[in-house]
Amino acid sequence: MKSKGAQISIALVCLVMGMLLAVQFKATDTYQADLMPERVDELTQKLDTVTQQKEALEEEVLSLRDKLIHVRETDKAMKDLQDELHKAQMAAGTIPAEGPGVVISLDDSNINIQPGDNANYSIVHDSDLLILVNELKASGAEAIAINGERLTAMSEIRCAGTLILVNWTKIGPPFTIEAIGDPDMLQSGLMLNGGQLTTLKFLGLQTSVQKAEQIKLPAYSGPMKINFAVPSQYQEKVE
Repeated sequence: MKSKGAQISIALVCLVMGMLLAVQFKATDTYQADLMPERVDELTQKLDTVTQQKEALEEEVLSLRDKLIHVRETDKAMKDLQDELHKAQMAAGTIPAEGPGVVISLDDSNINIQPGDNANYSIVHDSDLLILVNELKASGAEAIAINGERLTAMSEIRCAGTLILVNWTKIGPPFTIEAIGDPDMLQSGLMLNGGQLTTLKFLGLQTSVQKAEQIKLPAYSGPMKINFAVPSQYQEKVE
């Protein structure tokens, strides 16, 4: 009897446990079934959010690329403008310049003047300097100075009594003309037969021309007044 009762008890316990397990499994399935749609919706929303962020970042990258290109173009334009400004300042003589070129030394004649000789032939005139400067420009000189006075488009070289006026500064002999450019071209241009330098040498004046690897010229330091000329708005039509 005890054995049969024990068997019945065990059977009842197993039955109850089986029912409990079945209920638990069913509850778990129901919970998972209820959870899956919510989980899918949550993941879908997160995916949409990530996708939107990715698209926004891609647009930002493209925008930054455009800005970078614009900055580079602006920087290049500014550099080109700065280069053109330096060239204009160099041509105007308003900034210091350096480079290879030639140095001309010029002085009055040291030969004693004899009675009947024309004294004008034994001294350096303003016209001599002016002609030499023009010959240098014709030979490709890019910057010129006389006794440290930088020449500009508005510089004047003219007689001032026994001295010569350059940029409103009175200078006298000996004269040193420094010119920046191709040394060979400048020297050959000055040494042409019939040129001003050979003529002055023939008259007995003291002259020399030497090539130089490096010449440093100062900037024009005087006033530059422009009272009447203004930039013209006229543009010639090119057919």
